[in-house]
Amino acid sequence: MNEERKIAVEEVESVAAPPKARVEGAFVDAHTETSASVTETFERKRDYLEGFLAQKPVAASTSAPGGELYEGVVAALKDIYDPEIPVNIYDLGLIYGVDVTDEGHATVTMTLTTPHCPVAESMPGEVELRVSTVPGIATADVNLVWDPPWDPAKMTDEARLELGML
Repeated sequence: MNEERKIAVEEVESVAAPPKARVEGAFVDAHTETSASVTETFERKRDYLEGFLAQKPVAASTSAPGGELYEGVVAALKDIYDPEIPVNIYDLGLIYGVDVTDEGHATVTMTLTTPHCPVAESMPGEVELRVSTVPGIATADVNLVWDPPWDPAKMTDEARLELGML
């Protein structure tokens, strides 16, 4: 039972290409039950971006974070240093909030390192004075709060580095 199997090999010059799939007329709109060619349906229309490109950019509020007035107030706060610590009050974490209206009214919510801080009487006045000198700020208010109390965790990494705490 020793049968030999032989495999026949045929050499050819080329093979005919298989027929291409045709999808024209195959698309049926479910809503109208009519046929439309795929190219007509998915063809990019010239007015595709017309409405988007016609929109005018929305003016960013100058009083929001990143806005000109807001960033001006933050820059002014970064110019005020605690007399006992060589770090500005913003990076020290003494500023809890900055609110600026489009009309130019700034409200700064801040605290001090302790209620017995030697500058407890003068620091809020200095903050109010400095913030009110920012171009575009008409009035400035400072709210001094003690809750939540300040702690070193509120400092930025730059302040910790400056004080050798990193």
